[in-house]
Amino acid sequence: MNLTSITNRLIKDLEPLVFQPPVTHVYNPLVYARRPYDRYLKTYGRAPVEIVLVGMNPGPWGMAQTGIPFGEVSAVREWMKIDAPVGKPAHEHPKRPVEGLACARSEVSGRRLWGWAQETFGAAETFFTRFFVINYCPLLFFEAGGRNRTPDKLPVAERTPLIKACDRALHDTLAFIAPRFAVGIGAFAARRVKAAAGELDTTIGQITHPSPANPRANRGWGAFIKEEFRQMGVTL
Repeated sequence: MNLTSITNRLIKDLEPLVFQPPVTHVYNPLVYARRPYDRYLKTYGRAPVEIVLVGMNPGPWGMAQTGIPFGEVSAVREWMKIDAPVGKPAHEHPKRPVEGLACARSEVSGRRLWGWAQETFGAAETFFTRFFVINYCPLLFFEAGGRNRTPDKLPVAERTPLIKACDRALHDTLAFIAPRFAVGIGAFAARRVKAAAGELDTTIGQITHPSPANPRANRGWGAFIKEEFRQMGVTL
């Protein structure tokens, strides 16, 4: 399987899943923002690469807008040179509108991740010769007031089939890309990487999540992950 066929199957696997309140709105950028995501896969989704970075799920001002993991608008448009039309989720939350690459809001996690990549490697093409970035779960979950609910906070009955589908997609993605290192961005993603990798010959690692909700990330995220990569045996 290639990345496109893995994506298509994941979309199909997620379609029948139902989520109850407090979740009122579910977005899948792989559907309504498929055009920029396909361009991301085509341009940067090569195999093999040395390191795959795995996030948890999209943010409302990142991948929800651009279709790209950690998809800070300026990084996608100006650094990755990806510019493609983005549609709308079938059931849009009034407080979480999708404006595509015209979105003026900034995704802090994405700004930190892609800003570090640009500062460390320069051109996007250079970064992606060694790295690829994906999200474990492509879905966003919003409560009635617009609050974001992460997959780990879902009830077990809803989380179990979601994890089954996402684990399968992650396993097949890692099998296709064949990285030396599969690295979870944050503890949840690292646990899922370890579970999904199974028998694959890849070293599992974890780096600090760049979210502003993570106090550690607000004290010099780039320096922390440089040391975390060094401890894994990755030279930047």
